[in-house]
Amino acid sequence: MTLVPTSSPATPYQRLGGEAGVHRLTRRLYALMDTLPQAAACRAIHPSDLGHSEQKLFEFLSGWLGGPPLFEQRHGAPMLRRRHLGFPIASAEAEGWLACFRQALEETVADAGLRAFILPRVEALGEHMRNRAAA
Repeated sequence: MTLVPTSSPATPYQRLGGEAGVHRLTRRLYALMDTLPQAAACRAIHPSDLGHSEQKLFEFLSGWLGGPPLFEQRHGAPMLRRRHLGFPIASAEAEGWLACFRQALEETVADAGLRAFILPRVEALGEHMRNRAAA
């Protein structure tokens, strides 16, 4: 599954700046996870070294945004919800991750139209990852 707008000939991946743009976004997201207070619950379910998580998100976003399908090539079909079932994701975890994504997107993507295109789709993905009731 890729995320390709119908109104623009360029893919979101290209509009984001390709590999470098996706790396900027994911690098900033995981830096924020270590610093944003509202990301504490999300950070707690991640390993101490976020490098592997950052790399996997980079690979997923690459293909999802219309670039090279790196995640599928290296790990198979994304099946995101299934891959996250072993981690307790309730409101605090999902909202923390989304807060990091929103801020990283705002800070690293100058194109407001592209941000407006990506954000609701990412928010839907974040909501889909919830697998626990709020405590």
